[in-house]
Amino acid sequence: MTEVKGKRGDKALETRRRIIDAAAGLFVEQGYGATKLQEIADRAGVAVQTIYFAFRNKPSLLKELVNVAIAGDDDPVPTMDRPWFTKVTTAPTAESALAALVAGTRRTLERVAAIDEMVRAATATNPEIRELWPDETDPRYTVISTAAKALAEKSGARPALSAGEAADVIYALLSPELFLVLTRDRAWPADKWERWAYDTLCSQLLVRMQNLAP
Repeated sequence: MTEVKGKRGDKALETRRRIIDAAAGLFVEQGYGATKLQEIADRAGVAVQTIYFAFRNKPSLLKELVNVAIAGDDDPVPTMDRPWFTKVTTAPTAESALAALVAGTRRTLERVAAIDEMVRAATATNPEIRELWPDETDPRYTVISTAAKALAEKSGARPALSAGEAADVIYALLSPELFLVLTRDRAWPADKWERWAYDTLCSQLLVRMQNLAP
C-alpha cells in the first residue's frame, strides 16, 4: 500500500511540474492575460479540471510557477537556506563570496528573468496579481542585502564599503532586467554575463581590483 501511495504521489508531482512548465512557456510567449487555462492543459497533456484541482485558479498557478522558478525546484526551502547561498555567507574571503553569489544568481536568473518581466507586465493590467505578493518588501533585495552584509565583513572587501552600498550595487548589476538586456537582447552567452558581472562587481566592491587601477 505504501508503494502504491508513493507511486501516486510521484505521478501527481510529475503532473504538477508539467503544468508549471507549460504555464511558464505560454505565459512568457503570449503574456499572462492572453493565456487560457485550456491552452496550458493542452500543452501539459492534462484535463483543464486537473489544473483547477492542483492549483485552484490561474493566479495561484502563477504564484507557484514563480516560486518554483526562483528556487529551481518545488521543495519548500527558502533561498537563504539553500546550499548555494550558504557558500556565499561561509566563504572565507569577499572574493570567493562574490564568485559564489554571481554564480548562484546566474542560475536563478536563467530560470526567472523572463518570468519576472512577464509578471511585471501582467501586474499592470491584472490587479489580482498584485494581491499575490502583498508584502511591500522586495524578497530579492532581502537576499542581496544579506549577502552584501556577509561580503562587507570579509577580508578583501573595500575597507570603507558599507553593507548598504554593497547591496545597492549588487542589486542593480544582478537585476533580471539587465540580465535580459545582455543575454537576450544582446545575445550574450550566460557564462559571458557571469564573467562580466563578477569582474564589474570586483572593481566596485573589492580591494584587489582597486590596487590594479592606475
